[in-house]
Amino acid sequence: MSTEYSNDNPLRRIRTIADFQFGAGAGEALFPDGCTFQLSTTGRIRQVRLGNERVATVRAQDGRLTIGVAGAARLAAHLPPPAYRVTVQEDVAPFVADGKNAMAKHVVAADEGIRAGDEVLVVAADDRLLATGAALLSGREMLAFNYGVAVKVRQGRGS
Repeated sequence: MSTEYSNDNPLRRIRTIADFQFGAGAGEALFPDGCTFQLSTTGRIRQVRLGNERVATVRAQDGRLTIGVAGAARLAAHLPPPAYRVTVQEDVAPFVADGKNAMAKHVVAADEGIRAGDEVLVVAADDRLLATGAALLSGREMLAFNYGVAVKVRQGRGS
């Protein structure tokens, strides 16, 4: 087995996962040198931290990343709009930033490449990061639907 993808080099492994999930270059943007890793009892990567902030968590069921606000800010700086972004109306921005879900009727723009289940960035019209969470609808569905939750917000940035 190649050492390149084993847990002997957790930084390279986590960067590879991020590149797969968010596109080439996302791994280095999300996880700079100096990240620390919290491992499970079986030795698998569970959380990635930078300083005392959680950048991302590796989901046990599928090995994909859920990103924290620190990771979302790093990802937003790396990915050009509208990539992985859901834009909500300005009047609901404080609520989403406080961790409330983003409803489909409040979505004004969404990356058409978003699929249900993707990790997304919820932003205001000026591309100000509000929150991060999981898309419950595709990008097109978010714009077409007038009811229901579009993004289940995992962590808000705070108002």
